[in-house]
Amino acid sequence: MSMKSMKIMAAVMAAAMVLSGCGSLNNTGKGAIIGTTAGGAAGAGIGALVGKLTGNTKKGAIIGAAAGTVAGATAGTLIGRKMDKAKAAAAAVANAEAESIKDGKGLDAVKVTFDNGILFAVGKATLTPKAQSSLKQFADNVLNVYTDCDVAICGFASSDGSDATNLTLSQGRASAVKNYLTGTCGVSNAQIKSTDGYGEDPQYLIFDANGKEDRNASRRVEVYLYASDAMIAAANAGTLK
Repeated sequence: MSMKSMKIMAAVMAAAMVLSGCGSLNNTGKGAIIGTTAGGAAGAGIGALVGKLTGNTKKGAIIGAAAGTVAGATAGTLIGRKMDKAKAAAAAVANAEAESIKDGKGLDAVKVTFDNGILFAVGKATLTPKAQSSLKQFADNVLNVYTDCDVAICGFASSDGSDATNLTLSQGRASAVKNYLTGTCGVSNAQIKSTDGYGEDPQYLIFDANGKEDRNASRRVEVYLYASDAMIAAANAGTLK
């Protein structure tokens, strides 16, 4: 068995241990689980990824039980309401899927997934016209409205091809999304805090209920919206709208 096959098998086993997804949860509620896209189980490393975005590297499917980790209960509720609005706006974007999650500080956040089948041709990192339309809508209705959300852009690949090729491809795709958002759509560079490619890292591959990789789902770009320091300060002051 090749090293790549061994890594993928390990990822399947890890994915089977992850709790079910949280796409249907409301951010205003207490607690949330870092989970899956509908119909499949994501790798357990998603918890670590979201933790990395906000400085908490704790691994696992559950990150934080309440928003009180950073803000008080009232402030946490205000942040949750703001994120619910951002999620609803993102869910209305063509070719995007929006989910409620928790960030590494235990605060409500939103994960928006764009299928690379929509964004890019196979093996390419050049945005398609359909992708440009969806990203323009995303910028106009989400990022340029909820400017107090910090943003992380993450590119992923399926297990097809070599590790090195897929890492480069995923980085190029994440960068292409950022460059279009900031260069054409008017999104502030300062709002986008990180742009990273994760290649075919097995902990981020997506598997169906039978443990078989959903390669189309694995090829994706995810955009994370999470509370900025300014949003947290406004929530603590009771002025967050």
